[in-house]
Amino acid sequence: QVQLVETGGGLVQAGGSLRLSCAASENIFNFNAVSWYRSAPGKQRELVARINAGGVTNYADSAKGRFTISRDGGLNSVQLQMNGLRTEDTALYYCNGNILTTNYWGQGTQVTVSS
Repeated sequence: QVQLVETGGGLVQAGGSLRLSCAASENIFNFNAVSWYRSAPGKQRELVARINAGGVTNYADSAKGRFTISRDGGLNSVQLQMNGLRTEDTALYYCNGNILTTNYWGQGTQVTVSS
């Protein structure tokens, strides 16, 4: 069973930075894509950033210019560097990995941005 474990969440002031990490039990390059999603109270879960097997990245408009997704093959992990955090970035952040037709999810890590 593939497992994904997120770390790095926490409480930060607006304008600050956090670096989230998603550690996989599978070789990270075996995934078709690894993505970060977030879920905030009263809102639908939304895609924040994605990196595919070829290293191509995609970002939500709200994340462009502030967040960067990257892979670390040696650690079998995917990171999400978040700079210039805003109060509206407050959410539970989930890692999602896709292998063939199967999606795997982590448990999530909470990010809270205070004003």
